[in-house]
Amino acid sequence: MAQLVVETKNLTKKYNGFTAVDGLNLCIEEGEIFGFLGPNGAGKTTTILMLLGLTEPSSGTAQVCGYNPTREPLKVKRIVGYLPERFGFYEDLTARQNLRYTSELNNLPREEAEKRIDDLLATVGLSQVADQEVSKFSRGMKQRLGLADIWVKEPKLAFLDEPTSGIDPEGIDDVLNLMVSMAKKGITVIFCSHQLHQVQKICTRVGILAEGHLVAEGTIDRLGRQAIAGGRYRVQVQVTQLDPGLIDSLKQIKGVIEVQSSDNLLFISCDKDLRGQIAKTIVGSDSILVEMKIEEYGLEEIYKKYFREA
Repeated sequence: MAQLVVETKNLTKKYNGFTAVDGLNLCIEEGEIFGFLGPNGAGKTTTILMLLGLTEPSSGTAQVCGYNPTREPLKVKRIVGYLPERFGFYEDLTARQNLRYTSELNNLPREEAEKRIDDLLATVGLSQVADQEVSKFSRGMKQRLGLADIWVKEPKLAFLDEPTSGIDPEGIDDVLNLMVSMAKKGITVIFCSHQLHQVQKICTRVGILAEGHLVAEGTIDRLGRQAIAGGRYRVQVQVTQLDPGLIDSLKQIKGVIEVQSSDNLLFISCDKDLRGQIAKTIVGSDSILVEMKIEEYGLEEIYKKYFREA
């Protein structure tokens, strides 16, 4: 069993009669890149503030790396990093000096901190400008410095709120790759973004909030099957020529629900991943298998479907 980094049970926050987060039950495992999605006002920021210990829940509980953020906020802050959408640095200090200040705040030994800062500046591609004042940095450079600022304390968990906002395409790829590198180092990443194609590119799972409710949670593949394919797997097969008896043979496979054809393409709906049995059946026919794949789902389509239902 993977270790839970975040666990909430019926987490709720009300402001003057308005329910911002309503009965949130969420589990996030160590090393995940979790996409936390929803429109403005859905409750994402309120949830993050509760998990950081910056606001108290009205009811329910939360655990962050085994700590209660309401009762043990300092312990949570030592092991959690947060990059808000609107972040700031000391503009008259250099990139190196900003990271040095963060390391001092977190009581890192000076020699260890200096080595870590050098390594991180190289990792985020800022070694050449390490001793320039941050006021001269572009937004993309500041975003990379923001990731280094989180990374320097070696947190167990990082909240990243719109970390690619306002960056050019090349810079976006750099930031996404850095997030993947963080996860590979064992840092759990919670990625809040409206850029759904970016979320789909790197996230292991997603959670979708609507009006304070978690309306969907899981892998994109599973959510796609639930929202679009009625819970079924849809397998697309291309063959060189369609053996007249092949469709009947495929229909005999236990778990196959429907088989449709168009020229040399077959579209097979089934209640589980039956690619092995499908391939075996095709090999045993007079048709030759060219390609087979499970239908992939776009996160944007999934997102819109859940919001229509919500």
